[in-house]
Amino acid sequence: MAEKFTSSGNEDEHVEWMYESNSDPWSKSQLEQWTCYSDVENLIIEDAYSKNESHLMMDNYYIDFKRKIQISKDNENNQRPINRVVRKTDKTRVREERFTFDPIAPKRPYGHEYGWVSPFILEVRKYLKLIPEQLPSKDDSLVPMIVEKAADGIIEEGKIIGRLCEAQKLAEKLKNEKDKGMKQVWICCAKLYSMECFLYKKLNEVMRLIGSDDHEQLWRSKVRTLGPFCLLLWDNPFQTKLTTEKTLYRVVKLTNEQIATYEEMAKNPNEYRSFQAFTSSSRNKDVGNNFPTTNVLFIMEIEFAFTVDIAPFSEYPHEEEELITPGVCFTVHRVEFDKSAKKHVIHLKLRHRFSRRDKHQFQKDLTQASGPEYNTRSGRITGDLLIDGVDLRDLLDDHFSGIALDDGDDLSYDRDGNRH
Repeated sequence: MAEKFTSSGNEDEHVEWMYESNSDPWSKSQLEQWTCYSDVENLIIEDAYSKNESHLMMDNYYIDFKRKIQISKDNENNQRPINRVVRKTDKTRVREERFTFDPIAPKRPYGHEYGWVSPFILEVRKYLKLIPEQLPSKDDSLVPMIVEKAADGIIEEGKIIGRLCEAQKLAEKLKNEKDKGMKQVWICCAKLYSMECFLYKKLNEVMRLIGSDDHEQLWRSKVRTLGPFCLLLWDNPFQTKLTTEKTLYRVVKLTNEQIATYEEMAKNPNEYRSFQAFTSSSRNKDVGNNFPTTNVLFIMEIEFAFTVDIAPFSEYPHEEEELITPGVCFTVHRVEFDKSAKKHVIHLKLRHRFSRRDKHQFQKDLTQASGPEYNTRSGRITGDLLIDGVDLRDLLDDHFSGIALDDGDDLSYDRDGNRH
């Protein structure tokens, strides 16, 4: 069960800290408007409160617990009432922002996609000087080093955007797990990623730039800071099989021009695009249906792809969140308009694909006497089959032909992170 952010001692209750957010919080003529602090701020504030501290210093404000006010560091006259509320745990909460931004990487001018492993992951492994066969899920001795770098990177990114206190708390929670093995570290990463804070937003913001020539220098500059955490989250030690025959949903707000792009793609069923960030989706079609700003529903049918259920580690289990991992490709099956819902419905088909280099390595390994073998009678692969350090033997057993024989001039990175 996921660790509670703030608890009243009762599993069915939780603590929420909030501040009065209307333009003049002291006006008697304005209706009160209360806004919750972020999940991480909430955790920090409750921790200080439980220790009977009189004040708490945050990045842009400090809290006076005795007077029950938040005071701006820039202007001490800018003060807002705060409140601590113990509520029944609302397991139906869903977050609009997490599920409504456009998840698609910018389109490359020449329409190519990447191979089995995301370029960002390959760059991270190059930065960490890992050989192709090295992954933290396979070697626990690597985990403390990568965790330390991940924690340092989170703190650096938090400092840049004025969220140092939140970043330090995230880093503290991650470092507390560094000597407990990759499984515990991964669970911690899943919890941190599910929290409503800057971490998932910043990571997605950067990774969605992959494929844009105008932003290549920017995403590469974040490999050092965000990359180690990304690798820990991506290298799921519990993942033993590809996800198959599952339908996921996501609502978004798109412009007419963006919708037209999907309509054009639907005319070409062989045109692949990819998710280069961790993309939040839901197994529940109704999640997000009532978000007022959305005008598009994605219905995503998974043929075979890496996804991960993070609902067991989330404070928002009703979201039924499933992450689509970086590198998963898709085609647009059809686009239609649902008059009753007043939304466009875009049907996608998701699958992992090999690049030319992946396929070359795949076929090379299959022909080596000491390498893996594909039994045409049983339809199973025997022996180790590594693509960028990922053993695909068990994952591909049921989908060997569909993946290995995919056509397409996919752009890829080599093992040293060089694009070709």
